[in-house]
Amino acid sequence: MGLKETFYISHGSPTLSIDDSLPARSFLQSFRQKVFSEKPKSILVISGHWETSEPTVNTIAGVNNIIYDFYGFPEKMYKLKYPAPGSPELADRVKELLKESGFKRVHEDKKRGLDHGAWVPLMLMYPAADIPVCQLSVQTNRDGTYHYNLGKALAPLKEEGVLIVGSGATTHNLSRLRRGVGRGGIDDGSVVTWASEFDNWLKEALLEGRFEDVNHYEEKAPYAKVAHPSPDHFYPLHVAMGAAGENAESELIHHSWSYGALSYASYKFKATSE
Repeated sequence: MGLKETFYISHGSPTLSIDDSLPARSFLQSFRQKVFSEKPKSILVISGHWETSEPTVNTIAGVNNIIYDFYGFPEKMYKLKYPAPGSPELADRVKELLKESGFKRVHEDKKRGLDHGAWVPLMLMYPAADIPVCQLSVQTNRDGTYHYNLGKALAPLKEEGVLIVGSGATTHNLSRLRRGVGRGGIDDGSVVTWASEFDNWLKEALLEGRFEDVNHYEEKAPYAKVAHPSPDHFYPLHVAMGAAGENAESELIHHSWSYGALSYASYKFKATSE
């Protein structure tokens, strides 16, 4: 059964995996009931935690290992498991589609498991870990339009029952988080100006369908380089946006803050008939 939706999920802090006080955690736990009830055939995750110079897919036969790519957190986080099967078939299809669309060099990694940008949200969204998962990397040496076109190339996967999920953070400047604000990740209403202005600009641009502005966010958006000193956590949005189609509609499906500057804004993109 074909799908029409793609998603961009802000995964925020790795403590999303254990902290019940985070509103984003309960949002993801209710994802199947309130946001997207269809069970996909497989899942393709584009995570901000996997950067390569050229597109790369993880080709895992058997169960994906998970990567604990975070440091200094509570010990119980390093004992969490998410034994989702890999999908060499999906990896091959991703490579095929990208090459057909002019991405001449697409690589595969037969050892890399799922980073926390993939397994943390998925363990909340699909806790049974019974859906095959494949990851695709981002290229921080390229721009938003490149990643939008990457998504466009992947659009046929939706008709094949593949759920395309970009996983990043709507604002991602870890050096400027207010660690003493929003204890437990709950928004206490105190959000720094640069974060709120970028977040609001993005919401308006997406809901108004100004995808080209989002592709050129570095020139168009206020505080773009402050909100994203590196684009790694933003490019997954461009891929999800591109995969939805040119006339896709955008919907804000969750919004909360941590540390006065870390936005958990998450979006659904849905193809229209136009």
